[in-house]
Amino acid sequence: MTLTLFFPTMKVLVLGSGGREHALVWKLRQSPRVSKIYCAPGNGGIAAEAECLPADLKSIESLVHLAKRIEPDLTVVGPELPLTLGLVEHFAGHGWKTFGPTAAAAQLESSKSFAKLFMQRHHIPSAHYAICKSREEVRDALARFHMPIVLKADGLAAGKGVVICKTKDEATTIASEMLSGKMLGEAGLCVVIEEYLQGDELSFLVLSDGNRVAPLVAAQDHKRIGDGDTGPNTGGMGAYSCQALLDEQMQNWILQHIARPVVQGMRAEGVEYKGILYCGLMLTARGPMVLEFNCRFGDPEAQAILMRLESDLLEALEAAIEGRVSEGDFRWSADATACVVMASGGYPGTFEAGKKISGLEEAEHMKDVKVFHAGTSARDHTYFTAGGRVLGITARAPELKTAVARAYEAVSKISFEGAHYRKDIAAKAGKR
Repeated sequence: MTLTLFFPTMKVLVLGSGGREHALVWKLRQSPRVSKIYCAPGNGGIAAEAECLPADLKSIESLVHLAKRIEPDLTVVGPELPLTLGLVEHFAGHGWKTFGPTAAAAQLESSKSFAKLFMQRHHIPSAHYAICKSREEVRDALARFHMPIVLKADGLAAGKGVVICKTKDEATTIASEMLSGKMLGEAGLCVVIEEYLQGDELSFLVLSDGNRVAPLVAAQDHKRIGDGDTGPNTGGMGAYSCQALLDEQMQNWILQHIARPVVQGMRAEGVEYKGILYCGLMLTARGPMVLEFNCRFGDPEAQAILMRLESDLLEALEAAIEGRVSEGDFRWSADATACVVMASGGYPGTFEAGKKISGLEEAEHMKDVKVFHAGTSARDHTYFTAGGRVLGITARAPELKTAVARAYEAVSKISFEGAHYRKDIAAKAGKR
């Protein structure tokens, strides 16, 4: 007699509209337990893999209304804003299962000053800093720092609130623009000055159930707009992931001294941190130091990381929500992955949307290549640009250099007016 096990199928709602959300939709669809997947608001490419629904991510009321209509069995929050507005708490009040931290826990991302003070309280290694709310405080604080320094807006700034300043005059000028609200609105009304750290950057993510954590594979982001890490910061122009990025000994150190202390420190302060904890690190001569925390998957790191995931993402997210995270929640490919972001002309500044995109089908047909849509719209089976970061072309291969070459080959098949991308993704990885 054959015993057949049946598991309940689920309707899943993914909130967001970028490449990260496309990667989440793509991976969640692979779970045999997902019967229906929605994305709100989604984008042109996501619409080919999920039912996209209109939604205002700035309005909890709008999102509650949407959930009442579709009654999802699980909601996965992609971007940070709904989390910081308290979406998890509101959905919990309606009995809806939601993946992501509460607003109190998400302060690690929504407030740089909160994060710095939290790290100080719990002895988590990070750069020396000063919190300033006026031009006078900035001037006094700068006297205690060697140049260059890093100037950060306290609030959420879509990856554009960090400026490396080479002189005190430059730092004073930019800080004044932030504090006035002219540069970043309310996000810049408080600023954090940090010492400039040197080393290799690393994106290290863990899954947390409020008590235990399980590590994801590491990735490296490329924040600057231009080759050689030149020009202004962006939301991310590419990423890669491979086994050589992080050895087991260093991973264990980071878990012991950074990731677990964050979750335990939150718990000690009366806050359960459930969800993804993104630790943006600098591997310095003094050891790993925290640059920033994010309360969700990175973008474009999610594209590179999830393409290496071989186990069921849905099962892992449920384990976090239900308080049963374990080291065995993920199974990873030994392959390397590389993601190259194609952006609109003018990004991260002013850009024009509505440019026709050609060559997508040819790129998609390549082996071990996935084109994740970030800022696209679709009309009559044709795709158009609809954002600053347009596409994240991601490839997988046994060796990193092959994955990178494959990604760039796919990029060469795609075109739209004004398209630009970095040509040195993973160049620092050398022979990994």
